Amino acid sequence: MEIKQQLRLSQQLVMTPQLQQAIKLLQLSRLELVDEVRKELENNPVLSEDDPAAKFRDAGQTASEKVTTRELDGVARTDDGRASEKATREVDWEKFLENRTLQNIGGGPGHGSSALEDLPPFEQNFTRPGSLTEHLMWQLQMSDFTEEERRFAELVIGNLDERGYLDLEGTERPDGTRMPDITIDDFADEAGLHRDDAPLVLEMIQRLDPPGVAARDLRECLLIQAAAAGYEEGDTTFEVINHHIKDLERHNYQAIARAMKLPLEEVYEIVKEIQTFESRPARNFVDHDERSIGITPDVYVIKDGDDFKVVDNDRGIQRLFINEALTKRLLADPQAKEFVGEKLRNAQWLIRAIEQRRKTIIKVAESILEKQRDFFERGVAYLKPMILRDVADAVGMHESTISRVTSGKYLHSAQGLFELKYFFNSSIRRVADEDIASESVKQAIKKMIDEEEKLHPLSDQAIVERLAKEQGIKIARRTVAKYREMLGILASSRRKVVF
Repeated sequence: MEIKQQLRLSQQLVMTPQLQQAIKLLQLSRLELVDEVRKELENNPVLSEDDPAAKFRDAGQTASEKVTTRELDGVARTDDGRASEKATREVDWEKFLENRTLQNIGGGPGHGSSALEDLPPFEQNFTRPGSLTEHLMWQLQMSDFTEEERRFAELVIGNLDERGYLDLEGTERPDGTRMPDITIDDFADEAGLHRDDAPLVLEMIQRLDPPGVAARDLRECLLIQAAAAGYEEGDTTFEVINHHIKDLERHNYQAIARAMKLPLEEVYEIVKEIQTFESRPARNFVDHDERSIGITPDVYVIKDGDDFKVVDNDRGIQRLFINEALTKRLLADPQAKEFVGEKLRNAQWLIRAIEQRRKTIIKVAESILEKQRDFFERGVAYLKPMILRDVADAVGMHESTISRVTSGKYLHSAQGLFELKYFFNSSIRRVADEDIASESVKQAIKKMIDEEEKLHPLSDQAIVERLAKEQGIKIARRTVAKYREMLGILASSRRKVVF
């Protein structure tokens, strides 16, 4: 072993803080970008959300007096188009501020109010459906429960699962052991309610809307709804639910008819009535995590005559300006000049990165529009296979950049609201036609099942054969099963209706 010096020539990618910031902003979602801009406004005194040129525009200032992004980029650029840190440091900020207002978004095509006049209202993008917990708590407040009963009810409501059931069985820990089971007596003890009153209060909760909520299993859920429908213990409907729930789940109606000594036709009528009950009381409600995320599209695809165009959505995005008055005062202090210069450079890079992010999203959306025009014109069935490389080659960017752009960014069109990465689908080969997108195949399967005879539902193999015969799509049976499960569709044996 020895110590010696060597000269070696090599190439390596050095990510400057500015490049890291641009990449970070590019992969942020719309809500995350708003938060990031708000943080910068709080930490950078030279940035402002108030337009300093507004008073001049009100007095008749022309649009040519506003700084554009091109002028901003021209503050410090080298001949090859890359920003020079040294040149940026040598900018005479005082002279720059005398003539120009630093501004992020606005003044360009697509940013005027007229371009967004026909866009859908906020109500189509922001929705807040109530959760089951909120719905039950509201009813609880309207009821005449005692304080102890109310606390007991709150414990029950807080322990409902995603189906609306009160699952009291012990859950399994990561180490394989099980937590002890919880009983309604435990809830009563915690709420200060007498244990003998706990079942009665639970029954009162179960009669709230939706009926069957807080049931401990499917049998109890259906029995509660049967009682609400006027059936009593001893009625055939009540007895089928109470004693033959397993055969009911398996569609083994002949076994029910034999056990109860009833005609099969009468059993069919009973089952028809039972099928009107709700097996999942929480079906029409969403949990807190699902409803807490509001989606606002980043871009709109609007039909203009026979053509389509992409319009970016700047509503809700904070526009950035330079606080000229404060900056000039700070620059007058020699001790603060270096600090202010650094903050101005940060502001310049932030504004440039946000503008570049906006342009990149629009460019990618326009490429998607060009390749998926049939989708925007005619619907999901005409979605074409597309991969990241297709768009990357079209816009001259790396696939990793396209991946960042399409994650968490949304597009609104006449077909609905879609995440940009939705349009990237693997291809499935067709016999005598161009390849088809996997998403289109899913929709074809869904359409077949929707139109099937309920007495004779299509098996997965039958769907395979119909896809090959009618549309020339050749896929394996296991692929059909996978797509069917992704669509939340039961197997043919579970979809069969025998009456």
